[in-house]
Amino acid sequence: MTRSAERHVLQFCHGYDGPFLDCARQYASLFAGTGYRVTTVFLTGVADPQVAAGCASDEVLFLEYSSKAVRGLKLGAIRDLRKIAASRDFSFCIAHRFKPIYISLLATDLPVIGVHHAFGDYERRSRKLFAHLFRKRLSLLGVSDAVRDDLRRCLPKWPTGRIRTLYNRIDVAALQASQWPAEQARQALKLDADAWVVGNVGRLHPDKDQATLLRGFAQALPALPANALLAIMGSGRLEQDLKELATELGISERVRFLGQVPEARRYFRAFDVFALSSDNEPFGMVLLEAMAAGVPLLATACGGAKEVVEGVGILFPFGDAEHLAQALVHLSTLDAEQRQACAELMLQRLAERFSDQAVSETFWRLPQVTDIIAEA
Repeated sequence: MTRSAERHVLQFCHGYDGPFLDCARQYASLFAGTGYRVTTVFLTGVADPQVAAGCASDEVLFLEYSSKAVRGLKLGAIRDLRKIAASRDFSFCIAHRFKPIYISLLATDLPVIGVHHAFGDYERRSRKLFAHLFRKRLSLLGVSDAVRDDLRRCLPKWPTGRIRTLYNRIDVAALQASQWPAEQARQALKLDADAWVVGNVGRLHPDKDQATLLRGFAQALPALPANALLAIMGSGRLEQDLKELATELGISERVRFLGQVPEARRYFRAFDVFALSSDNEPFGMVLLEAMAAGVPLLATACGGAKEVVEGVGILFPFGDAEHLAQALVHLSTLDAEQRQACAELMLQRLAERFSDQAVSETFWRLPQVTDIIAEA
């Protein structure tokens, strides 16, 4: 293949399911107006023009491997990525999650910035060894200080400066423009127009701990507005268990299990309060989506969620239904002026810490990036 004379950045993603399409957009948008062309490569997932359009990238390639095909040594993926790397003058690679990091380091000789979106990625001894072997070319980013600290704990011999935080972020104006007005969102979700709605969005999985949310809502219910509802968006293996728990608690008539809702971020203005009950959430993009919608927040005081909510919402101890209930009762008493003040405070937090612009400024100051640019 003929090499291009332009400067390129390679972004390598495992797939585009769930929040990872927006992660690809977030990182590609860092290079807008910089003179770099971004090539985004998806390891898994079929080619999809809508996905390509949503990446904010100059070029999008789909390797179209199945999850099964990228177990083990991943030799085919390594060969494919090696061909792509040989055809363009890439300055460096941004790889999301461990498999793309692994493949990028074996397929190229590029500096690799590995982005980690979860805890425990280097718990395994084999992964610690791999990271150590490639430490001269590899630097790491966690999507929150909590993930960063977990990486540093797992790799204690690494200089702390090679493991940094780069927050997840949103295009605030674009997100707000996509969010439906409260009345329209409630109609779409079949929620009563005059209800006082507590919203939750996430997989029905033990990590999300909607059981505590149900218990807290049940405890708070006698002190909540008479038309209070709990609306849970998402699907998962605990759906039947959670429905049975709602019945046991005597609140099944007040709980709406909405199932998997495409583009859930559109509907956040349907909520009067947003509650996240997760155990050790690495970050919590749904919190940013609720903040953009101006919806008061409460979340567990652990993981990355604490970093997002502290100072602009209410935090409660993980698994503590009583404190969750107290927070719901407090939030139900907010008047219009207080809600507006809360919304303004959240928008300020978004602009300062979790907007595309704020994080872009942080990215270009990272030692990993400045060193690469200096050596180019």
